[in-house]
Amino acid sequence: MSERQDPSPSPEIGKDEWVAQSGDRTEAHTGLRGTVNRLWDRLPPTARLAVVVIPAALLPLVNSDYVVRVGVNTIIYALLALGLNVVVGWAGLLDLGYVAFFGFGAYIYALVSSDQFDIHWPSVVSVPLVVVASCILGLLVGLPSRRLIGDYLAIVTLFFAQAFVTLVTNANRITPPGHHGPVDFTGGPNGIAGIDPLHIGGLALETVRQYYVFSLIVFAIIISLLYFANQSRTGRAWRALREDPLAAGLMGMPVNRLKLMAFVFGAGIAGFVGSIFVSLQVGVFPANFDISLLITIYAMVILGGAGSVGGVVLGAVTINVVLEVLRTPENARMAFYAVVLVAILAFMRPRLRALAVIAGTVALGYAVHAIVEAAWPGAVAGTAEGGGWLARWVDGWVPLLTHPDTTGNIAYAALILSVAFLSQLRGWWRTVALAPTLYLAAFVWENRLVANPSVTRLLLVGALLVALMNARPQGLLGTSRVEIA
Repeated sequence: MSERQDPSPSPEIGKDEWVAQSGDRTEAHTGLRGTVNRLWDRLPPTARLAVVVIPAALLPLVNSDYVVRVGVNTIIYALLALGLNVVVGWAGLLDLGYVAFFGFGAYIYALVSSDQFDIHWPSVVSVPLVVVASCILGLLVGLPSRRLIGDYLAIVTLFFAQAFVTLVTNANRITPPGHHGPVDFTGGPNGIAGIDPLHIGGLALETVRQYYVFSLIVFAIIISLLYFANQSRTGRAWRALREDPLAAGLMGMPVNRLKLMAFVFGAGIAGFVGSIFVSLQVGVFPANFDISLLITIYAMVILGGAGSVGGVVLGAVTINVVLEVLRTPENARMAFYAVVLVAILAFMRPRLRALAVIAGTVALGYAVHAIVEAAWPGAVAGTAEGGGWLARWVDGWVPLLTHPDTTGNIAYAALILSVAFLSQLRGWWRTVALAPTLYLAAFVWENRLVANPSVTRLLLVGALLVALMNARPQGLLGTSRVEIA
């Protein structure tokens, strides 16, 4: 009598099965994706940097100041994300006060390079001062935080960020000791205007294209320095600290000193970027450093993959470009329907079912539009925001309300409930319910969201992050982490 074979034998004691099977997983990456991954892994670091920087260097040739300005903003976001990646991605510290270092550097540069106190120091003096002052501030913030981890560290650093915004908003009426009246340090809610441009070797950076080239050079230098830092003993110690602070301490690593170094590195980069930002913007205001900026930078790090230098840069480019594309109704509408269509065709199998869902959604739309138009012609006399062929098609497919506020809000709540209900269905029941859910999403989009791009952009970025975290929790280029209980 033969013994029954267990189809799923338990892992051997003392053997990490996940690590042992890494070769099989690598071989499974065949086809175009596997070829690209292998070619990229074989490139030396300098070649990888050239692949990113050389195409980016061609952007100023585009005859559009708007595109170049978006490029500068993308580089600034990428630099901020790289600095945050040192603290969060490498050292594993949940720092929610990061934007305060960015703002601190911006205000220090503004104070020594503007008419606020009639100080106009040259950039070779003011920029190093900003970096040193930001590093010192990072050290001071890190000192009381070095014994905190997780949520406790997040609360302390978030308080620091909010305290900074409150300080610069009200620092226009501070009376220093020994002074008879209040002094305006930061301009209050109106900020500081008329900030001097950067001067590099006697050349003043006065155009967006000049700032783009300078920012790209700074980006190449900083990402190279971070690469060497990541490969050093300190970088390996940071990663060990991220994985298990207690184990790192038991192995003799100076845990508190490593935390302080991470804070200093991140603060120095953020302060440096702040000086570039205000000299380009020619002004600094407290609203530039609110919580939405912190969320955006964290989204870039999470999307690209915390701990991955290339992933963080990819996340910054992706999110900033998506936010710019969604700024106008025409581009937002095109992106919305394109993403929905691609998602259905990419993730729904078999393809015949995907085509049935698309056809059912289109047919349902025409039927609903005809019924509503016949019953309430005055209520659906609105027109699609923007223009183009897609807007004209939407006019005949989705009932566009003349006063969409109340009905749109109700439909938005119904859409959330529909998505929650849809997630509980399986098989053909989910397929049948998908068509009306998609059409309800289109109705909410056209009547409530597309007219409010500032809110819609953040909602779609949030939806992008939720979808990615479910499909790939480690981010676009992040490395999977396995925790053994």
